[in-house]
Amino acid sequence: MTNPLLDFSDLPLFSDITPEHVAPAVDVLLQKAESALETATAPDFPARWVDLARVLDVATEQLGRAWGAISHLNSVADTPEMRAAYNAALPRVTEFWTRLGADERLYAKYKAMDVASLSTEQAQAHKNANRNFVLSGAELGEADKARFAAIQERQAELSQKFSENALDATDAFAYYASAEELAGVPDDVVQAAREQAEADARSGYKLTLKMPCYLPVMQFASSSALRETLYRAYTTRASDQASAEFSRFDNSAVMQEILSLRLEESKLLGYRNFGDVSVVTKMANSPEEVIAFLRDLARRARPFALNDVADLRAFAADTLGMPDPQPWDFSYIGEKLKEARYAFSEQEVKQYFTAPKVLAGLFKIVETLFEVAIREDTAPVWKPGVQFFRIERAGQLVGQFYLDQPARTGKRGGAWMDDVRARWLRPDTGTLQTPVAHLVCNFADGMGSRPALLTHDDVTTLFHEFGHGLHHMLTQVNERDVSGISGVEWDAVELPSQFMENFCWEWDVLKHMTAHVETGLPLPRALFDKMLLAKNFQSGMQTIRQVEFSLFDMLLHTEHDPSGEVMELLNTVRREVAVMVAPPYSRSAHTFSHIFSGGYAAGYYSYKWAEVLSADAYSAFEESAQRASNSGTGASEADGGKSTVNVETGRKYRHAILEAGGSRPAMESFKAFRGREPTIDALLRHQGMA
Repeated sequence: MTNPLLDFSDLPLFSDITPEHVAPAVDVLLQKAESALETATAPDFPARWVDLARVLDVATEQLGRAWGAISHLNSVADTPEMRAAYNAALPRVTEFWTRLGADERLYAKYKAMDVASLSTEQAQAHKNANRNFVLSGAELGEADKARFAAIQERQAELSQKFSENALDATDAFAYYASAEELAGVPDDVVQAAREQAEADARSGYKLTLKMPCYLPVMQFASSSALRETLYRAYTTRASDQASAEFSRFDNSAVMQEILSLRLEESKLLGYRNFGDVSVVTKMANSPEEVIAFLRDLARRARPFALNDVADLRAFAADTLGMPDPQPWDFSYIGEKLKEARYAFSEQEVKQYFTAPKVLAGLFKIVETLFEVAIREDTAPVWKPGVQFFRIERAGQLVGQFYLDQPARTGKRGGAWMDDVRARWLRPDTGTLQTPVAHLVCNFADGMGSRPALLTHDDVTTLFHEFGHGLHHMLTQVNERDVSGISGVEWDAVELPSQFMENFCWEWDVLKHMTAHVETGLPLPRALFDKMLLAKNFQSGMQTIRQVEFSLFDMLLHTEHDPSGEVMELLNTVRREVAVMVAPPYSRSAHTFSHIFSGGYAAGYYSYKWAEVLSADAYSAFEESAQRASNSGTGASEADGGKSTVNVETGRKYRHAILEAGGSRPAMESFKAFRGREPTIDALLRHQGMA
């Protein structure tokens, strides 16, 4: 039988891939990559970019694409069989990539290249490659190189174990509530819980720790006892504080070993700590610069955050009869306060955001702003309900993407974008390979004939991930290693994603993406105005929470002794910046997948760092709208006022940011768009903290 993982003629054959295909495919692709490496590093092989790409990059790209498909299935359609196949192959794949990155012979070929003969894109990729060889241990002695390789293999195993524990701990929990306990919970959530209980042949209503269930219960359930039950289960997942039946998922030892290995790796490379290693590939110059940025942001946000907390406590005591609210009560109090202050609820808004209508609205703005067309298409997929689309400009294919929206058992939590393949002028065929992306979310699914309903936060998440996708798919760079998101500094990679979130607060955008699930009527302007008034509700608290995570992450990888208690550091950070006290049993670090299994180690600050860039970038669209309004060419006040959907500004943004990808430093791209370096002013203004 033909192995679908070895078919690179077009898109991955996801519907045909089984766990049994993994090992044989990895065998073949590793052998090809090994052979290509030996050919490319032979003494008589020319030290030329195109020659190396034609032999080595083609072989390693196929390995990367196949392993990417395997990893993706392991994340979105986890089964015991697929997990076993993935884990069996992981050490071998990790060992190859580690050895490739540290190969002295290959490093010598790159150093011997005539840089003057390279194109601008190739020169940037060449510069990155030489840097990465050093970070991969290519300049280490043999003993240190062997230890470095062992560290990489063990870290890969531990990161996978961390991810598995977080997923399994989330999936394992279930609480079967009574109808009385669910007073106040939205009807669609109650109905879904009832259907899940029936599927388990149980009475009552099945509540889980998946976001489409957990969050609305915390926001709307009248029962504080029920909220406490779920809160304790959620905040103790994969930790030593979980109940005995879930103790097998404890990530404590895994985290400690990961941190020890990262520090050892850093020392081998000649750095003080992993924070120093992390910033080498980022815009920030040092961990100290990042820490200063975070503490400055905390200082600016703290007065607003304290005011947010005071509002919540006063409302709880005066209106809800809760003089001593507990941590599991604040989401509920916040929702009630929002309803009282702004006369609307998230549940009311949710009825207007049906998933198909939201998607159509998102496509409309992307098509208008970036001068493309998005068309649904067909492709082999891993689960029913996964959609596939193509992006075209002037009838020519630009990129394609898979969209997997619903939460389900066996699917990693959160939302993310990942690449399937990159744009590349292939050196083996001379043809242009167009980029393909995965866009993954975890939203509530539709029930029966009713479409899925999204919260406004869900809508923002969808726009965020689509921004990442646009960065990957709209690139015009032909060199694979710097096309799309490849080669972009990690603390700038969130710019396009957070930039797109801004449009979720524009009337001329939202009015095209809403239709009430029962009546089909669009979102009323009056309701939108209430949402807009509430936009920065608790923004101080939310900023402080992000700073808490970011500062904890950076200090964990700079000042923390890995043999010490992680929770001691987290509590120290909380005492410095937090405005709400977490209960002693809370173990949020134990499911902090971003830094332990998601590539954001000593880099979680990137969200706030890039938010400065994205807010400043979006202000260019606000300025365009203001100019159009002043000249009388903008949208009328009756139609919602100034429109930020400006094609000319969108074209400039596309050329400077999206199309350039990683072919030049992110600061150069930003200045090409804005004509100057970024300032924090727009971020503070957008979040009501100016």
